[in-house]
Amino acid sequence: MKKSELKELYQMMFPDYPDIVTVKQLREMLGVSRALAYKLISDGEIQAVKIGTSLKIPKASVINYVTGEQREVKFRVPASGTDLVPAQAVQSAD
Repeated sequence: MKKSELKELYQMMFPDYPDIVTVKQLREMLGVSRALAYKLISDGEIQAVKIGTSLKIPKASVINYVTGEQREVKFRVPASGTDLVPAQAVQSAD
């Protein structure tokens, strides 16, 4: 998908949601259960960053999932530092 196409989709899809969404907002956007939302994240279908105890999901990642354009690797911030590392089956009390 071209950058211009992604920009256009970004403006049209989920306009009422912020650029970074929570798991709760992801569930609303996709109409899925809590378990499925976490499964999509842990399987790498949707990218997320773990900040403290919560997951933050770029809206672009949700759009990429919906359109079938998954290209990035998900990361999490380890508690011991600020370097991003690949996430493993992350769960949060969201």
